[in-house]
Amino acid sequence: MRLNVWSGAGFAIALLTVLIDQGYKWWMLYVYDIGSRGVVKITPFFDITLIWNKGISYGLFQQNSDLGRYILIGIILCIMAVLVVWMIRAQGYLIAVAMGLVLGGALGNVIDRLVYGAVVDIFSFHFWGYYWYVFNLADVWVVAGAVLLLYDAMFNEAPDKDVE
Repeated sequence: MRLNVWSGAGFAIALLTVLIDQGYKWWMLYVYDIGSRGVVKITPFFDITLIWNKGISYGLFQQNSDLGRYILIGIILCIMAVLVVWMIRAQGYLIAVAMGLVLGGALGNVIDRLVYGAVVDIFSFHFWGYYWYVFNLADVWVVAGAVLLLYDAMFNEAPDKDVE
């Protein structure tokens, strides 16, 4: 497999998203010290707070042992390997950007699991007494990438291939 201009852009986006995610988390933990502040109300519907997520999305599959954490990391790394191959084969900018966002977000959360033993979640949206799950920038990147992949699947026509 050989990198093309699109996959190179995807890897650059993945690197940029990891750097932004990890930089923001570092700042929130060690400069702003979100852990000692508790819930910080920003607007009537948005707070920042520190939640250590030992599971996956929505706190599912909580892992309270090192073995469970490393199994979860291994599964995520295997999925990421498949996504890397997909991105290397990308034939368009939209797919490469989407894959870069997903990979960068996934890697940001894997780094958290390795460094802290859990994912650092900070953002909390809520309204009318309903609290949505607490998330981070890496989660935003993954969701944005997934939305772009859905958009591409629904609205972009597949390139014509020569049939032999």
